[in-house]
Amino acid sequence: MREIAGSPRILLKRLREIMAEALEPQERLDRIVREIAANMVAEVCSLYVLRADAVLELYATEGLNPGSVHLAQLRLGQGLVGTIAASARPLNLSDARHHPAFTYLPETGEEIYNSFLGVPVLRAGRTLGVLVVQNKTNRHYGDDEAEALETTAMVIAEMIATGDLRRLTRPGMELDLSRPVSLTGAAFNDGVGLGHVVLHEPRIVVTELFNEDVDQELRRLETALGSLRLSIDDMLSRREIAFEGEHRAVLEAYRMFAHDRGWVRRLEEAIRNGLTAEAAVEKVQSDMRARMLHMTDPYLRERMNDFDDLAYRLLRQLMGRGPEEIAAALPKDAIIVARSMGAAELLDYPRGKLRGLVLEEGAVTSHVVIVGKAMGIPVVGQAKGAVSMAENGDALIVDGDDGKVHLRPQPDVEAAYAEKVRFRAKKQQLYRELRDRPSVSKDGIAVELMMNAGLAVDLPQLSEAGAAGIGLFRSELQFMVAATFPRAQEQEKLYREVIEAAGSKPVTFRTIDIGGDKVLPYFRGAEKEENPALGWRAIRLTLDRPGLLRTQFRALLKAAAGRELRVMLPMVTEIGEITKARGLIEREVRQLARFGYALPTSLKLGAMIEVPSLLFQLPELMRAVDFVSIGSNDLFQFMTATDRGNGLLAGRFDPLSVPFLRVLKSVLDAGREAGKPVTLCGELASRPISAMALVGLGFRAISMSPAAIGPVKAMLADLPVGELEGLMIQLLKESAVDMDVPARLRAFADEFDISCET
Repeated sequence: MREIAGSPRILLKRLREIMAEALEPQERLDRIVREIAANMVAEVCSLYVLRADAVLELYATEGLNPGSVHLAQLRLGQGLVGTIAASARPLNLSDARHHPAFTYLPETGEEIYNSFLGVPVLRAGRTLGVLVVQNKTNRHYGDDEAEALETTAMVIAEMIATGDLRRLTRPGMELDLSRPVSLTGAAFNDGVGLGHVVLHEPRIVVTELFNEDVDQELRRLETALGSLRLSIDDMLSRREIAFEGEHRAVLEAYRMFAHDRGWVRRLEEAIRNGLTAEAAVEKVQSDMRARMLHMTDPYLRERMNDFDDLAYRLLRQLMGRGPEEIAAALPKDAIIVARSMGAAELLDYPRGKLRGLVLEEGAVTSHVVIVGKAMGIPVVGQAKGAVSMAENGDALIVDGDDGKVHLRPQPDVEAAYAEKVRFRAKKQQLYRELRDRPSVSKDGIAVELMMNAGLAVDLPQLSEAGAAGIGLFRSELQFMVAATFPRAQEQEKLYREVIEAAGSKPVTFRTIDIGGDKVLPYFRGAEKEENPALGWRAIRLTLDRPGLLRTQFRALLKAAAGRELRVMLPMVTEIGEITKARGLIEREVRQLARFGYALPTSLKLGAMIEVPSLLFQLPELMRAVDFVSIGSNDLFQFMTATDRGNGLLAGRFDPLSVPFLRVLKSVLDAGREAGKPVTLCGELASRPISAMALVGLGFRAISMSPAAIGPVKAMLADLPVGELEGLMIQLLKESAVDMDVPARLRAFADEFDISCET
């Protein structure tokens, strides 16, 4: 048999020459399959391309009936070719006709061929087609021949991805890579965004596929790997406090993968076969992703993302591309698509160019989702497959209202959403016109509509939304987006910016609520907790680490000099926690006064009612604080013993239920009796229908997302509060069994022509 050892390099050299020539797409494909057949001493070489209708169409052949090109077809999973496409795995057979998946296509005349080697045409682990060689004799193709065919398939994948083959598609037929795709995920932040895909870890397009100098490419790979390893070692060698627990374990895994000889050996082998270092990384990673997609072990499947991230980092090292360059190239209507990402990474993108965020993972309480809400962009999570299905620049619609993602949408879908966006824009204009009007009901009852905030990017929305103040400033967000604990001066600077932006409007600062799901990678916390939502978090954590709380109190006191300072404690369980916190802040007041610092004109200390035990200490609580605010998200979660991040329980229990409304009313009554203000912040205040219920219960101050203020103010303008209070009294007296409070409220809204749309 002919010596095959040098064939991969010879084949790639010839392919490089063919790719450099000015040829029509069909002629280029025909030349490629002829070259492969000659190089591999194969009597047949055929290329099948996957269409949008899940059919594999014969696009080029050497050895089969040429008249069958663009006519011969196999469904995904049908025959040997369909099996390869469905499994994303190669097949190497010496007696193909007796394989159970063999399917004879009469128009091709392939029944006389016995030996068969087929490989998937892959891009980022996604199958775009199948490349096949066949012989009449019973032979087994060698590993080097299989490697040569896989490398050639990667070249063809790039041709498909760049759109070269679209000119060959018949009318009404689309390639799978360009077909419209609709994904259903979870709605994490409402709104609709129309724009174009920006992959957070962009699939870097490798333009130079073939090397001129193997040794030079091996040196480039070695240098890039060395830089990659150094960067990982550098992250690991920072202060021990910086990376502990799971975060450190991830980096340790990265370091292990970066030194993995098997991975490096495959990269080197691809280079010796004629690829550039970049193309080698692309090929090896695509092969690895295709294999790992079929693994059932969840740990190994998790590691797939680690390998992906490592490959992207290595590609950036090789191509000298940094995040600044990528951000500068953003389209003006960018929709970020990512498997997952950190909160700080989202803030790296210029807000003016962002139209939405799509995540394959995440939860509504994820840090990045919280920041996405603060930036006011629609967010959809749990959109499985979004990254592999999307290409940079693809048209995309993200529907944060319904949790839908439409990739490469059909014109009628795009038109429908464009109309939806125009309709929302008209409503937003109506809400903007309400911005400077007083927040008063139809019968003259004033209700303060305040906004929730947590970052400097939120501050412009204070005036844009017409908020009466900031009812909840989540101070922990500054900690979550930082690489290390923010120093006292950094905290003071942010708090002063917030107070100055608010002007004469009130601001309530919540002390840092870290722990639970809000993990700081640089904080050495407790051991991994079985139930973090009920664990060492918020006031429990900061009282155990009083240095954190004292530093924050000091920064707040200095920032609020000459103004009223309102501070709120989260996750309070017993009155003793308030007493201890008050002792700490009073100590800081004395210390600052001693050194001549200007102080706030008044200090008000409040507590969040989130833990049900406080409901049985209401008289004592009201004596211990200056005000209270109900954290409706956590209080409802703990009242109903449901994890609010659990998709299986989402919507199972309704906060607009008689038992929970009775709880809210009891807090209001205790506040009135003690002469202490009671507010509410959380998702319950952000929906017009539930905000209506709160006003009917007696709330006269509620805090919500900035985007919700317009719809709630519009609802309030039509609301006869006196009539509604009568209904709420009646509902609370009735049996809670089978009571549909939302339906009763909607009927009330219909009766009085009240707008309850978001």
